[in-house]
This record gives sequence, C-alpha cells and structure tokens, in this order.
Amino acid sequence: MKYISTRGQIEPVEFQDAVLMGLADDGGLVIPESIPDVADRLEAWRSLGYSDLAFEILRLFVGDIPADDLKSLIEKTYGRAFEPEPAPTVRVGPIYILELWHGPTLAFKDIALQLLGNLFEYILARRGGRLNILGATSGDTGSAAIAGCRGRAGIDIFIMHPAGRVSPIQQRQMTTVLDENVHNIAVAGSFDDCQRIMKTLAADLDFKRKYSLGAVNSVNWARVLAQIVYYFTAVFDVQKQTGAKQVRVEVPTGNFGDILAGWYARRMGLPISRLILATNENDILARFFSSGEYSLGKLSQTLSPSMDIQVASNFERYLYYRVGCDADRLGGLMDDFARTGSLRIEVDADGLVDPPFVVGVGTQDDVLATIRRYHEQYDYLLDPHTAVGVAVADRLGVKDDAPLICLSTAHPAKFPGAIKKATGQDLARHPAIDALADLPTRCVELPNDTEAVREFIVKTIG
Repeated sequence: MKYISTRGQIEPVEFQDAVLMGLADDGGLVIPESIPDVADRLEAWRSLGYSDLAFEILRLFVGDIPADDLKSLIEKTYGRAFEPEPAPTVRVGPIYILELWHGPTLAFKDIALQLLGNLFEYILARRGGRLNILGATSGDTGSAAIAGCRGRAGIDIFIMHPAGRVSPIQQRQMTTVLDENVHNIAVAGSFDDCQRIMKTLAADLDFKRKYSLGAVNSVNWARVLAQIVYYFTAVFDVQKQTGAKQVRVEVPTGNFGDILAGWYARRMGLPISRLILATNENDILARFFSSGEYSLGKLSQTLSPSMDIQVASNFERYLYYRVGCDADRLGGLMDDFARTGSLRIEVDADGLVDPPFVVGVGTQDDVLATIRRYHEQYDYLLDPHTAVGVAVADRLGVKDDAPLICLSTAHPAKFPGAIKKATGQDLARHPAIDALADLPTRCVELPNDTEAVREFIVKTIG
C-alpha cells in the first residue's frame, strides 16, 4: 500500500514515510491509494482477539514493516496499558456503549497514540535521527500523545493547548509530566488557533525538514488507521449478542477523525447501516451534512470542551472522497474555505449530502439531562462528550433490526464538574486522576502567534 495526498502534489510514499510526514508536504492530508474490501473476510475475523484483529487490518495498509515486527508492535501496544481490554462493548439500557477509555490517560486517543509512539520509536531506531513532534489539543489528544511519547529516545514533543479552555484535569494530565522531552504550551487562543499554528509550521517545508517536525494529531494517518480496528470489534460483539445483520454507530465528534475511521470501516465492508454524527453547539459538521455548506460559526465554550472546534482537521480527507477523488477540485474548495470561511457542495435529490450519515446536536442542557437520566435509570456514568452522542442517539430511538452502538470517548472522572452539575453528587473519581492533585507542573504560556511558537521550538531544541 502506498500513500498519496488529498492535494495530489506528492509522489506516492510508503507507510513509514507517511507516518513521519504527518501533514502532507503539499499541505494536504495523507491517504491510502486504495481502500481494501474485506467483506469476504469478516466471518474469519469474528473470533479474533483485539491484537490479532488489529494485525489483520493494519497489515493491509502497512507494506514496509515486516509482518513479525508489525505483530510485535501491536502486541506491545495493546498489552498491559489497557485494562481489562482496549475497547469493550457493554449493554446500557437500550443501547450498546463502546468504552474507549481503558488506556493510560482514560480517553479514546490512547488507542491510536500508544501505537503511534511505538511506531515512531521503531522507525527512528532503524533510520536514525530525531523527531520533533508538534501537536495541538482540545483536551484529550495532548495527554494521550504525551503518554505515548514521554521518555522515548530521539523524540521531543511539543503540545499546544488553548489556555483556560481545557478541563483542569486535562490540563494536569499534560502538565504534570516532567520528562525532559515533553514541552507543554498554553496558547492564548482557541483550539482552532492552536491547530492553525501547527498546520502553518508543518506547511513551512524548510522549517519542517530542518527541525524534523512530525505530527501526532489525527492529521497523521496512523491515528485514523488504528481507530478503524475498534469499529470491527464493536460491530462483531453486538452482532454476536443480537444476531443483527446491520448496526448503527453513533460518534460524538468535533475534529471528524473518530467518525472518519468508522467511514473507512464501512467502506471496507463492515455492515454499518448508518453513521450518526453528533456535535455540541459547535455544529459546523452537523450543518454541513444537513445542507452541504461548511461554514465557520461562533465558537462556544461548553461542558464538552474537546468538541469545541470549528475547523475539523480530518474533514479534508472525507471531502476528497466526496468530490470523486478530484484533488484539483478539493484544493479549490479548501482555498475557498481559507479565503471566505465557507465552502459548499451539492446535495442529492433528497437534499442529503451523504445518505449513510445522520446528524444531530446535543446541547449543554441535553448533556446534563442525559448524564442524570443514565445514572438514575441504569447506574451508568457518561462523560459530557459521550453524553452529547447518547442524547442524539436517544432522539433517534431503538430499531430492532439495527442495534445502536454509541462510542464512549472518555472516563467521566476527567470531567467531575459536569458530572456533579448533572447529578448533584461527587461521583466522577478514578485513582489515576486523584493521584494528579499534588504533583508539580510545567508549562510555558505563549501568545496566539505562530512565530512565538516557532521561536520556542528552535530555542528548546537548539
């Protein structure tokens, strides 16, 4: 499998080069040259454990890592770091919850970023050199990326977060990691500002090459690839429990990476009848799939801060396929968006952008009511991001012929304020979170300025 760019201006590269490249050198996003059809392998895969299934899926996309090495990397990733397993599916009332928070930082990002850290280390050990990772986070990516890269030889990691706009626990998860290769930056702006700075520096090819700049955000294809796996395990689990031929999957998303992985899984042949996209009040994605218009709105701060995003970094990958893999047209649309803050594509005769997608918005009132109701009725705590999705899913209702899987993206202990506001009780606890309370922290504050971040990186690595 080779990799190309959505902008069509790079020569095809191997998987390892794609991992190190992060953002494509032409400013686009790296994608596989083709999407394998695995419909005829599903029955054989149903009985596989998580690591074995991950190996079968990843080997279709990884052509330049020997099979034994790839298998070892996967087994190393999904071993002790995930308890009791990476992605269990549990029945909660009328729906199935895919719990993706059993990793070291209690968020779904661990599943991909633990693998990415191992891939970085593997590649650098064989090629030599160093890698300086620049990432932007709206909350969970930062701590998961730091956990995946801390202390690793040949790697320095710089993580930007929007000052005052992540939860206190998310901030402590990042800033209490004092390894010498970890550098936290609080930017005086929004997550979209952090993401813009990251993409601007990555697009400066002279800077990128001179300072060996890499990426851990979901602009890195390996992130999306790793997330494809748990869609297969969840669908297999629910089909085994229900006998259903098709399932629906609901995904709370702000950056479009998690639901994009589900879109790829569906394209590969996994029997997902609908992908339900749920946003909070920052509803740029919901508006797009309802109207065909992708346009900036006012950024709102909500109880689900990791979804407080206007510019979804993975949307370009989806849009490339939506416009028939036409890189020139895609480039024109993205130029329109950069210039005007808006782009538009055609809808079908029924007014739909893409029939498999169903969309909805979960407001802050919806989040609080959903957390409260699921705790009272089912003795189950939802974090506020998962609650956005469950609120939308509940409005759609249960269908016996297509059971509903809701992705749970973080442990509720990461958002104790929202849980207490919803339930009136201090219920959101976890030993790993409690242990952060008295630890020292380290973080530098910088203005919302690309050059300030550039100068900090250069000064830090020398």
